[in-house]
Amino acid sequence: MLDWMKNAPKLNDDPVSGFDPDAVTVGDTVEIDAPARIVWDILTDLSRYAEWNPFCVRAVSTLEMSAAVEMTLVNYAAPGSLVPNCEYICAFEPERLLSWEMIHSDAWPYPARRDQIIEATGDNTCRYHSTDAFLGNNGIHVYRFAGPWVKRAFDDSARALKARAEAMFTALEEA
Repeated sequence: MLDWMKNAPKLNDDPVSGFDPDAVTVGDTVEIDAPARIVWDILTDLSRYAEWNPFCVRAVSTLEMSAAVEMTLVNYAAPGSLVPNCEYICAFEPERLLSWEMIHSDAWPYPARRDQIIEATGDNTCRYHSTDAFLGNNGIHVYRFAGPWVKRAFDDSARALKARAEAMFTALEEA
């Protein structure tokens, strides 16, 4: 469990944005035969997402704290379609954590937070996974509806990230 999850207001204390541990999608953990710095470089090179990411085919941001991340996502709930999405950077720890969140609003009362976690396991290896916490009173309903396809999207992205990182690292070692 991430530190923010441990310290977040609970659902009973904050029905708008409180954390419910039962409303979290956890993607598969992938072991990557490449250093954490390469995985980090791929995750933060938003302009190249379309080259490797099967879920997020466009992302634009300065990656500064609170900056918008404007994305175009493949709609796993309606195959063949794309959906625009805008979230905001809420955590940025180089080579370790990249997070963005959807903030609650009257127009969209479905706050959420996505965390992408990299853990170095050696000089040239790491592991990666991501989570999506659906927050507030609506979170459990969003989780029940969207959780399965969000997990599939995260798992597809994790496998694609692994393949890209390993190919880049192999190319660097051969150069």
